[in-house]
Amino acid sequence: MLGTIISAIVVGAIIGVLARLIVPGRQNMSWGLTIIVGIVAALLGTLVAQLFGVATTPGIDWIELAFQIILAVIGVLIVSRLTTGGRGRA
Repeated sequence: MLGTIISAIVVGAIIGVLARLIVPGRQNMSWGLTIIVGIVAALLGTLVAQLFGVATTPGIDWIELAFQIILAVIGVLIVSRLTTGGRGRA
């Protein structure tokens, strides 16, 4: 159980950071919030991949990873807009 939580945090951090690198401009959000967005995106991305039947493939699950990163980019965009009061990028 502890290993699952730690791996979710690590994967979430990586996905969140990748999303922040993809989103242009500066995002006005903390690193903790980045990790939370990444964790939520990773979980939702896995769920979407399962719904499409592509969650488990031989080797690296590239389609699942793509879903996770796309959802993380959307999450970073939403959170950065909310934290700047909807006035654009800080």
